[in-house]
Amino acid sequence: MYRIKAVQKPSLIEALFMTIAVLAVISFGIIYFEAAPHIPLVFALLLLVIYGLIKRLSYQTIEDGITEGAKAGMGAVFLFFFIGILIAAWMIGGTIPSLIYGGFELVTPNYFLSIVFVVTSVVGICVGSSLTTVATAGLAFIGIATAADVSLAVTAGAIVSGAFFGDKMSPLSDTTNMASSILKVDLFDHIRNMAWTTIPAFVITLFIFAIISPEITDTSFTKMETFQQGLLDTGLVTWYNGFIPVAVLVIFSIMKVPALLTLAGGAASAIVMAYINGFIPLKNLLGVLFGGYVSETGIEEIDALLTRGGLSSMMFTIGIVLLALSLGGLLFKLGIVPRLLESIESMLKKVGSVIAAAAFTAIGINVLIGEQYLSILLTGEAYQSRFAKVGLANKNLSRVAEDAGTVVNPLVPWSVCGVFITTTLGVSTLAYLPFAFFCLLSPILTILFGLSGKTLTYIEKSSTETESETV
Repeated sequence: MYRIKAVQKPSLIEALFMTIAVLAVISFGIIYFEAAPHIPLVFALLLLVIYGLIKRLSYQTIEDGITEGAKAGMGAVFLFFFIGILIAAWMIGGTIPSLIYGGFELVTPNYFLSIVFVVTSVVGICVGSSLTTVATAGLAFIGIATAADVSLAVTAGAIVSGAFFGDKMSPLSDTTNMASSILKVDLFDHIRNMAWTTIPAFVITLFIFAIISPEITDTSFTKMETFQQGLLDTGLVTWYNGFIPVAVLVIFSIMKVPALLTLAGGAASAIVMAYINGFIPLKNLLGVLFGGYVSETGIEEIDALLTRGGLSSMMFTIGIVLLALSLGGLLFKLGIVPRLLESIESMLKKVGSVIAAAAFTAIGINVLIGEQYLSILLTGEAYQSRFAKVGLANKNLSRVAEDAGTVVNPLVPWSVCGVFITTTLGVSTLAYLPFAFFCLLSPILTILFGLSGKTLTYIEKSSTETESETV
C-alpha cells in the first residue's frame, strides 16, 4: 500500500501522541529557538528512534526506515547539484542580471502594485528563490512605496505574491524540484501541470492589484535607477545573454529532455556566453561553479542579489531534504502515519476528498511546524498511494503539495518564510497576509479544481505508469 511497509500497528492514541510530540519538538526548535530546521529534525528523528527501541524493534529495522525514507530523495539531491551549477552559470553568463534588468524596465508610476507583482514574479522565476527576491527587488519596491506614500502592507502583499509565484514556477526553485523529484514527476511536466491552477491565480491577483493600485504622479525612482545602473555596471546585461540560455532551457523542455540534462544544457549555454563575452577566465570557472558567483559592484542590494549559486549553495537544502525524508520514512516504518490515515480512510474514497485532505495536510504542517519542505515531503509521502487508489496520477499530488504547501508558508507568522519576510521588509506577516492574494488563492483553487474534477490527470486503467490527457 505504501512505499515503506510498516512493521507495527500502534493504537490511534499512540500514533496521535507521537505525531504531536514530533511536531512539538520541530515547532519549538524552529519557532522558539529560531533555529535552522536541521537540528530540530535531528532531535525529532532521535525521538522516533527511542520510541522504536522502547517498542522492542531492532535497531536495524529502525535504521532501515531511515535509509528507505532518505533513498527517495536521491533524485532530488542530484537535481539540486545541477541547479546550483546552473544558477552560477547564469550569473557569470549574464542571464539572470539581464532578465532582472528587463523586468525593472517595466516599472512606471501607473498601476504600481500590478507592476510590483509582475516584476517580482519575473525576478522570482529568474532567481528561483522567493526569499532572495523579497530581500532584493522586494526591498527596492518597499523603498519606492515609502517615498510614494503607498501602503507598505499592500506593497508587501504584492511582493510576496510575485516572489512565490516565481519560486513556484521556476525550474531553478528547490521546492519545485523537490515536489517533482519526490513524486517522480518530470520537472517541466510538473510546472506545466501547475499552470492550471497557478495561471488563474496569477491573473486574478494581477486584476485585483490593478484595481487597488494608487495613481502615483510625483515620486522618486532613485532607488530603482540606482539598482538598474548597478546591474549595467556589472557589464553582464545584454539582450542575448538573457535570451539564449533561456531559449535553450525552453527548447529542451519542449523536447521533453530529462530535467537533469536540461539543467546541464542551460548551464553549458550560459558558460559559452560567458566566454564569448570574456566575463570569466577559464581557471576561475570550476571555482565559481562550485562556490557560486560573487558580485562586487559596491551596491549592497545588487551584490546580495547576484552573489549566489554554485554546487555548495545547495547543501543547506539537501540537508533538509535528507533529514525530512528520513523522518518521514521512520514515521511510516513505525506505522504512525499509516495508522492516522487509516482512521480517516472512510472519508478518502472520492477524488475531491483526497485532494482536499492532501491540501489541508500541507497547510496544517505549515501552520504547526512552519516548514515548507516538510509540508511538501510528508504530504507527498502520505498521500501518494491514496491518489493512486482513486486513479489520480502523481503530478496531481505534486501540484497540490505546492499549491497548499510552498505558497502558504509566508502566511504563517512563525514560519521560516514569514519571519524572514517580516524582518526584511519591516512589515508584519499579519499586516501583509490579507493582500498576498496569490498565496491565498492557490490552495483555494487547487481544492476547487479537485472537487470539480477539472484539470486532473488520471492513470490509464491499462497501465499504472501511463497517464491520460488532462481533463
